[in-house]
Amino acid sequence: MKLLFVGTNPENTGAASHFVALVQAMAEAGHEVSAVIYPDGLIWQGLAQSRVRLYKAKFRNVLDLRGYAAVFKAARELKPDWLIGNFGKEYWPLILAGRLLRVPVALFRHRTPAMKAVSAYLIPRLAQRFFAVSRHARQAYLDRGIPGHLVRVLYNPVNLELCRFDPQQRREILRSLGLDEDAIVLGYTGRMHTGKGIFPLFDAATAAMAEQPRLHCIWLGDGPDAQTLRERAAVTATSDRHHFLGWIHDVHPYYSAFSMLAFPSIATETFGRVSVEAQAAGVPVLGSNIGGIPETLDAGATGLLLPPGDVAAWRDAILKLCDPVLRKSMGAAAQDYVQQHFSTQVIAEEFQRSLIED
Repeated sequence: MKLLFVGTNPENTGAASHFVALVQAMAEAGHEVSAVIYPDGLIWQGLAQSRVRLYKAKFRNVLDLRGYAAVFKAARELKPDWLIGNFGKEYWPLILAGRLLRVPVALFRHRTPAMKAVSAYLIPRLAQRFFAVSRHARQAYLDRGIPGHLVRVLYNPVNLELCRFDPQQRREILRSLGLDEDAIVLGYTGRMHTGKGIFPLFDAATAAMAEQPRLHCIWLGDGPDAQTLRERAAVTATSDRHHFLGWIHDVHPYYSAFSMLAFPSIATETFGRVSVEAQAAGVPVLGSNIGGIPETLDAGATGLLLPPGDVAAWRDAILKLCDPVLRKSMGAAAQDYVQQHFSTQVIAEEFQRSLIED
């Protein structure tokens, strides 16, 4: 198939990561792919070295003629079978462009908050395909009145090579932090704010450190509550075992350094890409039993699902995964699980089937 993706959002978001991964997955599967994207943003950087033909554009709003011009130019050259969009501000422009070009449109929705009433009613009905990125998100849309037959689920694809465990990277990262190779590392990566559950996780990790002297925590990310978390850590007896590295553009090497990943959100998550990426590296996951997080792991086999914000339960789970035998078995199961459910090949095949079926 010939596929024209349009994603002119400049922000560094999960939707942007999904866009890059899906474009690459479809190109690797042998489809002819072009993309209209924001110049020099995360998506551009992610696709710059790929086989995908890129067109620079910005859609400020539905009336931005420069955005349409770029889409029409790309469409004239590619003659696409589908237009594919990932960001809310481009839903209406793509639906209009699809009508003018007589090309069907597939749209992804990554968030669960309601769209404006008119858009919420019309967009899933006017697009030829409307995708949620989890069953949790799909149910949220159905609860607001979108007919079930209009909403399909397609998970985020994950590049297994990008996430592959690298023992050399593990040694280098641990050495840079002054840690021995037998250190047990609890990893967190993401935004630093209350809804992400960072404070209950900190309390649970600190309590676990009192019982396990080899346990350390690596914190990757930044946000409005990062400084408060650092200040809390600074006054504990285990302050030297909490390692705050700030915002890291490419977190993939750090999965090799993690013994386990924590995904402790107390606010609803639509999905949970970092959970899948960590498992691809053979890292078991401790995840909150909320929103779309349960769909990212096989509870009891590749990780554990825990009550959001329950410090005692999280402390006990962290200590449980300090057992190297359990970590090894869960890590091996995690890699197989991701290969079967989230690999680029699997998701590309599912996406293709969704586009060609009646």
